[in-house]
Amino acid sequence: MTWIAIGTVSDIPSRGARCVVTPQGKIAVFRTADDQVFAIDDRCPHKGGPLSQGIVHGAAVTCPLHNWVISLETGKALGADEGSVRTIPVKVEGEMLFIALKALASKAA
Repeated sequence: MTWIAIGTVSDIPSRGARCVVTPQGKIAVFRTADDQVFAIDDRCPHKGGPLSQGIVHGAAVTCPLHNWVISLETGKALGADEGSVRTIPVKVEGEMLFIALKALASKAA
């Protein structure tokens, strides 16, 4: 895995998110009220809604389109809904944030 610097914890508002575009798709990076940081695919498993625009509560986010609640810890839909999104490892070093992505095959230069 490759760790990629994506900014600082303070770049993300408390109980908010920011979106990071990667070669593997859009990733939503969330900060909870108690400053935990999570990263998941920015696409609800229901109808593809932008989770980064949802409401963060506890360690979950509610999709802005149809109110599905997704666990930020596991990526799984909560309650009666079924489905999941990919979770991405996050590392915090001081104030810096890093996400881990699988290395993409690259051609030797």
